[in-house]
Amino acid sequence: MFKYLKNDLPASIVVFFVALPLCLGIAVASDAPPFAGLIAGIIGGIVVGAISGSQVGVSGPAAGLAAIVLAAIASLGYEAFLVAVVLGGVIQIVFSILKLGIIGYYFPSSVIKGMLTGIGIIIILKQIPHFFGIDKDPEGNFVLFGNDSNVFMDIISIPGNLGAGSTIIALVAMGILILWSMVLVHKHQFFKLVQGPLVAVVAGVVFFIVAQGTSMEIAGSHLVKVPVPNSFDSFLGQFTTPDFSVIGSPEVWITAFTIALVASLETLLCVEATDKLDPEKRVTPTNRELLAQGSGNILSGLVGGIPITQVIVRSSANIQSGNRTKMSAIIHGFFLLISVIIIPDVLNMIPLSVLAAVLFIVGYKLAKPSTFKAMWSSGWKQFVPFIATVLIIVFKDLLWGIGIGLAIGIVVTLYHSFKNSHFLHKEGEDVDDGKMKMTLAEEVTFFNKATILRELDALPENTYLELDVRKTTYLDYDVIEILEDFAYKARERNITIKLVSERGIVENPESFIEFFKLEKKSVQFFD
Repeated sequence: MFKYLKNDLPASIVVFFVALPLCLGIAVASDAPPFAGLIAGIIGGIVVGAISGSQVGVSGPAAGLAAIVLAAIASLGYEAFLVAVVLGGVIQIVFSILKLGIIGYYFPSSVIKGMLTGIGIIIILKQIPHFFGIDKDPEGNFVLFGNDSNVFMDIISIPGNLGAGSTIIALVAMGILILWSMVLVHKHQFFKLVQGPLVAVVAGVVFFIVAQGTSMEIAGSHLVKVPVPNSFDSFLGQFTTPDFSVIGSPEVWITAFTIALVASLETLLCVEATDKLDPEKRVTPTNRELLAQGSGNILSGLVGGIPITQVIVRSSANIQSGNRTKMSAIIHGFFLLISVIIIPDVLNMIPLSVLAAVLFIVGYKLAKPSTFKAMWSSGWKQFVPFIATVLIIVFKDLLWGIGIGLAIGIVVTLYHSFKNSHFLHKEGEDVDDGKMKMTLAEEVTFFNKATILRELDALPENTYLELDVRKTTYLDYDVIEILEDFAYKARERNITIKLVSERGIVENPESFIEFFKLEKKSVQFFD
């Protein structure tokens, strides 16, 4: 684990600076204490990172759970909500024992790419107000539409409310990041060790100090805000313990199961996505990941933190910063812990506009124009689920986007199955001798009924039909019934049927059901 510390340490610094404002922002968006977000980030880094088998994933509080957490805190109260977080962690461990980690593999690649792209677009949109220093919410606006204060309203108001100091240092930070990644990193090993985002953040702190008292001064509402404890007792006072007297409440258990299910699904999708982004293409053990997440949520709930999942923004920043092992995730957790204890005053000097510049780069790498071009070139069966996932994630939310993208992907798959259940052609090229051949696919289900029935009904009278089922291993009972009905209709239309199977050739079988029962093509008869 320490072999690649020269790669993991710089990456952990980048992830730390990305994670810090996100931990605070997600806590605020969830109506939880800001410190609860930092607790989740610390545990997600140190505890989950240590147990997880992922070498690139980073865990912490997730924006996708913010709405669920907000509603749960409002209905249960914070101490009772923490009980649900603990129970949710226990349920995730049960999921791990039941080996339910394979769920994430059933999501199409187009939906996963759509999820990554949609998140990238959201990252960019939500950071635009911070970049120009006009945002009203210091921890970030998590609403794109619908409220009096949302991201698009903030963007529209930029021309009349531009923050000069925030904008200037954001542009400087962006210049540093671009120069570092495109030019300097190729010049010397030093520029690989000291990462551009760290330099940009240091430049931001220096600018804040120098600009104080001038027209370029950055207001406190546009800086990172970490709680500053007066003493060790005040630091401990920021932790909250759950009220286990409500453990018998059905509402607590419903909330716990909801947290466990959504957190597990988000984690597994993130695992699938980060494994695709991993340059070394390592495969994360998903059941172990559920165990790690469950353990983290139990501990987070016990000490007052909000729920934890593996998160794509921090994981992407980790990968793009050149990490090699999970030490980067673990070290970033220690950085979060040390920072809130030792240097909260220094952290509170970091302009949010500088962090916005860092996140712009992360968002762009997730939502590159080349991704849209590649998905378009892959054909409509890939592009439609992809673009639907992107649009719904951006204009609705993450879970809706994934769900509808998956539904569209299933429909496309069923359509593909519908079109490819069989192959029908004339015998011989350009020969109109009345001979037709239908070859059934390896698996034919009830979804294929309509297209097969349409083809059979369209056969002209006096046709000689050869039905080839040699490659067919599964034939649904509904389809067999269609074939049997057709056999009786075929007599009236003078259609001759020759059935070619592994057992030989049968002319005009009297009962397709009996024939396929002997062939063992239908599982309904033999399961």
